[in-house]
Amino acid sequence: MVEDVTTKTQGNTNPSTPGTAAEAKVPHRWRNLATLTGVMVVDNTEASATNSIFPAIASSLHLDSGHLGIMTAAGKVLSAPFGPIWVKISDKIGRKATLVLTGLFGALFGAMAGFANGWTMLLISVALMSASVIGAQPIVNAVIADSFDDKERGKASGILYGSINGLAALVGPALAQFTGIDSNGWRYAMWTLSGIMVVASIIVIFAFKDPGVGASDIQVSGANAKSVDEKPTMKEILGLFKIPSYTIMMISRFLSGHLLIPIFGIQFLVLERGFTNATASMVLLPFGIGAIVGNLGGGWIVKWLDVHVKHYGRIGFIQFAQLFFALGAFLGTQFMYDGITVYGVFWFIMGLSQGLNPPVNRPIVASVVHPRLRGQAYAIWLTIFETIAWAIFSVACGQLADFWSIQTVFLYITVGLLVLNAILLAGLYKTYPKDVRRVEMQLEAERA
Repeated sequence: MVEDVTTKTQGNTNPSTPGTAAEAKVPHRWRNLATLTGVMVVDNTEASATNSIFPAIASSLHLDSGHLGIMTAAGKVLSAPFGPIWVKISDKIGRKATLVLTGLFGALFGAMAGFANGWTMLLISVALMSASVIGAQPIVNAVIADSFDDKERGKASGILYGSINGLAALVGPALAQFTGIDSNGWRYAMWTLSGIMVVASIIVIFAFKDPGVGASDIQVSGANAKSVDEKPTMKEILGLFKIPSYTIMMISRFLSGHLLIPIFGIQFLVLERGFTNATASMVLLPFGIGAIVGNLGGGWIVKWLDVHVKHYGRIGFIQFAQLFFALGAFLGTQFMYDGITVYGVFWFIMGLSQGLNPPVNRPIVASVVHPRLRGQAYAIWLTIFETIAWAIFSVACGQLADFWSIQTVFLYITVGLLVLNAILLAGLYKTYPKDVRRVEMQLEAERA
């Protein structure tokens, strides 16, 4: 694999020639990014689609906000172990084949959800669909890290997530419009989503080219010590928890109060602001547009910060993203406005601030973890810690919403936790530069 990585880069890869490796470009990286966008749109839309059409599902199957919380939590809890499991499967059969399987299984269970005639079947089908498509997240993020070097990962992540949110902003509201057809409209939406999953899987088969583990890392070229192709041991995986910056990023997921908006945002606008399901779902468009602007703009800003404020710029930027979302959530959920347009403005602000996160938090994690461990690092961070956070928020807030109100939940959980998150992330100022240098030294030693 090391030989493959070396031959895939352009120019002189002689380790004794400084600087040449830095100019190497991984083949097919932009085509892969475009292909993986389709895969991630499926993962992103799976959650937003079920949440955006839930009022119609609730009306059809006689459910309430508590059921929405349980359904979301069940999907996240079941997904938690499947993230690392899918990564392990990719070690055996390859990342390409695994991405195809996640999409096809997701399509199967999504179609089953569309046929649900009661709460139990709906719950099981949606949970299994979530456990299927979750596998794309750690694999896609690892492939992007392998395709772009540290200087370009922020921009690449911004483009990836900007494209994802752009397509999701179209797909989400489009699926929600099915609810206006008749009482079975939500079923048509689920079947359409399943069809999208199948198409995305077919595109992966013909268009995706795996770059190889560590293909973008300068120090990998010419490595003759511990190869990046070796599979990580359990001891090494558990060792991720000893990386201070990575630990901070994991804890940060438990303080990600913004997770509530995609879950309960539409339900809030329907129940507590009086909009119809179809009308309330229209805020998904400005939210998606805001996320696109945040993703793309954030990627370029992070790249600029890396040049002018090395390391510390990323930390300040991710703190700003948390506080900006908290401000948008406070203004958008704690006051009543006439018409959906005003809410659309605040959903745009929340989408914008949420969009600022992927271009900075993915590169932060990638730069403090050895290339061989990135897949598992992303799996633990995104599919275990984040999904557990989703589950806790979903169940707790679903019950609290029935007892208090969704508006009150947004104030204390969304706004409050995001402020605490920004404070926690200040710990990176001490740990992040040291952790980055540790990985660089480790790779240099392996290359020597």
